[in-house]
Amino acid sequence: MPMLPDYNAAFWLAAITAVLILGIAKSGFGGGIGFVATPLIALTISVADAAALLLPILIIIDLLSIRHYRGVYDKPSLKLLLPSAILGIFLGALVFNASRDNEELLRRALGLLAVLFVIYQVGRSALMGVLEGHRPGQAVGIFLGVLSGFGSTLAHAGGPPATMYLLPQKLPRRIFAGTAVWFFFVVNLIKLIPYGALGLLRVGNLVIVLLLTPVAFIGVWLGIKLNRNFDEQWFNRVIYLFLFLTGLQLLTGGALMRMVFG
Repeated sequence: MPMLPDYNAAFWLAAITAVLILGIAKSGFGGGIGFVATPLIALTISVADAAALLLPILIIIDLLSIRHYRGVYDKPSLKLLLPSAILGIFLGALVFNASRDNEELLRRALGLLAVLFVIYQVGRSALMGVLEGHRPGQAVGIFLGVLSGFGSTLAHAGGPPATMYLLPQKLPRRIFAGTAVWFFFVVNLIKLIPYGALGLLRVGNLVIVLLLTPVAFIGVWLGIKLNRNFDEQWFNRVIYLFLFLTGLQLLTGGALMRMVFG
């Protein structure tokens, strides 16, 4: 029986909250709020450990999702995005490996990603309005695929670049959703290779994954309920504000908390 890692109460509070939000996001409620999961857990443990802990949970949820999208995807989009995403995964793994002895650099990079993600979400409507009438060409699609694989490897944050390519394709809603689900399912499976090679997939963490997976399912159930009974606009605003502050906390090396609480 693998030993449970000796994480403190702050970790468990952050992990349960993060996985619950991740489940809500995977239900289709709240847009890209799932990005908060890695930065939130990274407040309590290393960035690499946070990312590695979430990967099996993401794959389990993906396995449930793809059942609803068997054969439902846009083949040309996947043929363009997936090979370039593999290159992005490789580059992300190189960054992880090069920064293994510089946790502060990884934290600041993750904080910057979180802040940029919130800025992207705030300006998303205007950006998509510009992109709507201009389908990205092959070169742009390859670049966005690399960016998606890179962001997904570092922080499971590959959604915005992939969306920037897929949305202007004007795919039917179900095809769009199915393409995104299959894309990230394959990307997450491929990420197991570099994560394993870097020693991030430790046996002890499997116990934590088993404990947290039901929380993700509760999040999916809660997200379905919220979809029916709640306006996601204000929910998103609260989560993005929380993510922005979390990003600043990581980016400033904890200076934000010291300023607020002295």
